[in-house]
Amino acid sequence: MAQAALKEKKKENFFWNLGSSIITFIRENLGILIGLLALCIIISIINPNFLSSNNLLNVLRQTSTNLYLALAMTMIIILGGIDLSVGSIMAVTGVVTTLMIATFGAPVFIAVLAGLFVGLLIGALNGYVAATTVIPPFIITLATMNIARGAAYVITDGKPVRVMSDSFNFIGSGYIGGVLPMPVLYLLILLIICYFIMNKTRLGRHMYAVGGNAEAAKFSGINIKKVQFFAYTFSGLMAAIAGIVLASRMFSGQPTAGEGAELDAIAAVVLGGTSMTGGYGKIGGTVIGALIIGVLSNGLNLMGVSSFWQYIVKGVVILVAVYADVIKRRKA
Repeated sequence: MAQAALKEKKKENFFWNLGSSIITFIRENLGILIGLLALCIIISIINPNFLSSNNLLNVLRQTSTNLYLALAMTMIIILGGIDLSVGSIMAVTGVVTTLMIATFGAPVFIAVLAGLFVGLLIGALNGYVAATTVIPPFIITLATMNIARGAAYVITDGKPVRVMSDSFNFIGSGYIGGVLPMPVLYLLILLIICYFIMNKTRLGRHMYAVGGNAEAAKFSGINIKKVQFFAYTFSGLMAAIAGIVLASRMFSGQPTAGEGAELDAIAAVVLGGTSMTGGYGKIGGTVIGALIIGVLSNGLNLMGVSSFWQYIVKGVVILVAVYADVIKRRKA
């Protein structure tokens, strides 16, 4: 009887904590949640096809690729840094993976590992230089952005690398149970991992401390170099995952893949309420921010808006979000 009562109490506590977490999440992100809902309503009124199941799945697939980048970008921006190289890492990892399969006949598993290793290596380079020199992260990642993009063009001679492998194509185009797209499944797993890191580990607490006040964090015994190295290395790995999934979805490695992807990732993070000055941000907010970017892009496509104008709209959205963050911090 005592054990049964204890189990029932634990069950009640679980649902109580879950309910409290959901309420807190809604309260903290009420503004952008209302914005997302309003955006969905407006687009669905203009074009009812927005609410079709196929289109909503397409939005989820597109958003998941952006979120792979945005989750890691959240960590970096909380640290007070930036990573401009993620789009180029997507390109080079995608072409490396597809070349391994198409040219060298490597098994898909080995090819994917090679692509992940390349992304991890570039991220580690960003992290090492950021942690051991006084060069600003903006300059470091601007340099590796050009290096990685150039490498993608050099090793492919500027041409796409086609792959007609069912097992590789399943990575980005397959479904679980005919309902859940594979990219969304990866996203759910990565969301749990990132949430755990930022909210349940010492490393996550150290990221907030370093971003809030690096000097105070140093004097409290936090190894700032290790924290920075991890964040940028993790960002490289997440960009590699995004690049491989995108290459699988396109049935080819494209040296042009990921162009402007860093813009969408930064926009998602800023819209989600993460401060560009560091020290504050939430994974949940980034998810909503990415959904806003995904819905906005999809809606503009459905309305036939030129891709040129879409760049302008996204730029305005970022500017407004950053300005709102500045005003909010001044009032705090």
